[in-house]
Amino acid sequence: MLDSLKEPFRYTKPVALRERGERQVQGGGGPKKAKARDTIGTLRRLWSYLIQYRWKLSAVILMIIFSTTLSLLGPYLAGTAVDHYLATPGTGFIAFLIGMAIVYALHALTTWLQNIWMIGISQKTVLRLRADLFNHLHKLPIPFFAKRQHGELMSRVTNDIENVSASLNSSFIQVASSALLLVGIVGIMLSLSPLLTLLTFIVIPFMLLGMKWITSRTSRLFKLQQRNLGELNGFVEETLSGQRIVKTFSREEAVISKFGQLNKQIHLSGFWAQSISGFIPKLMNGLNNLSFALIAGVGALLIINDSTGVTVGVIVIFAEFARQFTRPLNDLANQWNTLLSAVAGAERVFHILDEEVEAVDEREAATIDSIEGEVEFHEVSFAYGEGPPILRQISFAAKPGETIAFVGPTGAGKTTLIGLLCRFYEPLSGTISIDGTDIRHVRRDSLRSHMAFVLQDPFLFEGSIRDNIRYGKLNATDQEIEEAAKQANAHSFITRMRGGYDAKLKLDGAGISQGQKQLIAIARAILADPAILVLDEATSSIDTVTEIKIQEALQRLMRGRTSFVIAHRLNTIRQADQIVVLQNGEMTEQGTHDELARSGGFYSKLVSGQIELQP
Repeated sequence: MLDSLKEPFRYTKPVALRERGERQVQGGGGPKKAKARDTIGTLRRLWSYLIQYRWKLSAVILMIIFSTTLSLLGPYLAGTAVDHYLATPGTGFIAFLIGMAIVYALHALTTWLQNIWMIGISQKTVLRLRADLFNHLHKLPIPFFAKRQHGELMSRVTNDIENVSASLNSSFIQVASSALLLVGIVGIMLSLSPLLTLLTFIVIPFMLLGMKWITSRTSRLFKLQQRNLGELNGFVEETLSGQRIVKTFSREEAVISKFGQLNKQIHLSGFWAQSISGFIPKLMNGLNNLSFALIAGVGALLIINDSTGVTVGVIVIFAEFARQFTRPLNDLANQWNTLLSAVAGAERVFHILDEEVEAVDEREAATIDSIEGEVEFHEVSFAYGEGPPILRQISFAAKPGETIAFVGPTGAGKTTLIGLLCRFYEPLSGTISIDGTDIRHVRRDSLRSHMAFVLQDPFLFEGSIRDNIRYGKLNATDQEIEEAAKQANAHSFITRMRGGYDAKLKLDGAGISQGQKQLIAIARAILADPAILVLDEATSSIDTVTEIKIQEALQRLMRGRTSFVIAHRLNTIRQADQIVVLQNGEMTEQGTHDELARSGGFYSKLVSGQIELQP
């Protein structure tokens, strides 16, 4: 974020917008270049969702046919009335008017039915699409989220899918009815007067040229607008999450300035997209007026000459159909812009859905009901992507119930080891086994169900304290929850809170201290009753009094469980059965506290105070 504050984005004119749109990267800041958009492929995938409701779609199409037929019948009846009843009203005039009223009433009814049914279809379609996306996000590996801004992903779940919803609500009906209306209008006009029909068609080339010129420019701008919105959402999410740091370093003006630049990006891309697309109705209205003037003028001459059988009623029909003829073209043009925005959003959604899920290799993996907790790393090496190795030939073993502590400077690979054990990542070489079984042959969800985590910065969900503890075991009783809280030394402060266990916590536990959040996280881990426990800096940034309570709770939690501890405070790891020292991705020392303290190596210097580790 700080780098982006130093180098603000520069916007100059629409050309810059288009060039940046072509250079934009997919997936929230990754190094890949943007790929060509596949509009047809995206529409096919959307259709695969819509086709689930084929019977309702059939009913909508039937209503579209009825309403289009009735909309064509209305002007035709009006022209017929002019020729037959205007000069010499007959006895059937009242019945004719009633018939016209019925036609327009049925047209209103069929239009309402097709709209309400299509709204139901579109909302159910978007419901499935949003559910598929959210479910897919939970199947993606941790590295996927590490490379993308959370706000940008949120934009795909909310804004992009909402664009799809808005388009499905209106575009399908508009496109279908406009196409049918055009065919019907052309057929009736040709049957009445080929010459006047030809005059009506004169404006079509100008419409097509204008639409092509406009849409060729708005397509990239609408895509860029969606991209800019995702960037802004990501920046807002980042700065709101980091408000404490922003205020600590007095960077309010810097982030406000950066927000202004990102906001201007959306303003400019949206301004040019909407401004250029706004020419479409103006173009259509102008050409519509030109067509009307031609029909009225030439039609009047034909009536005066009385050589082609053109009547006043025919002119009325042509005038109305000329207006209706340009209206579906106008609707198609407008819906095209809406469709472009929806396709841009849908492609971003499908881009996430196409990401390889975490469990793609687990078709033959086993499920384990229980484990003893024997863990072995054998010559494990790992690197992030194509970068340099983070871990090299790491080997050690933990017996059931043992505590293994990892010590080393920042960047040595301690947290990466834990990530490999949990299968957040896969090693480049070597094997990790639990109870003699390679963990690559075990389903990830089954493996992690036997683990619990207490991290440096515990995350609490918005909701009650009781529900946050119950997250460790969803079917736990209230008695089990309170017992876990007592073992975690959290019961006393919980009961002092207003509401007790039912006290509502804000997002991420805002409103309670860091130590209290940590005690709740420990209670959650105790309730889960794991065979393997992971403690990652669980006592850092905690005051001394609270640390004593946490240490007592951790001792209870670790009892009888295989535990892996990352800590910089020696009192956390003195009692470990094994201490593994990591430096530059290599295991340089291994042994108990007493053995390593006498070795004269890195750990010995750490104990004597010659080296101080930074959390």
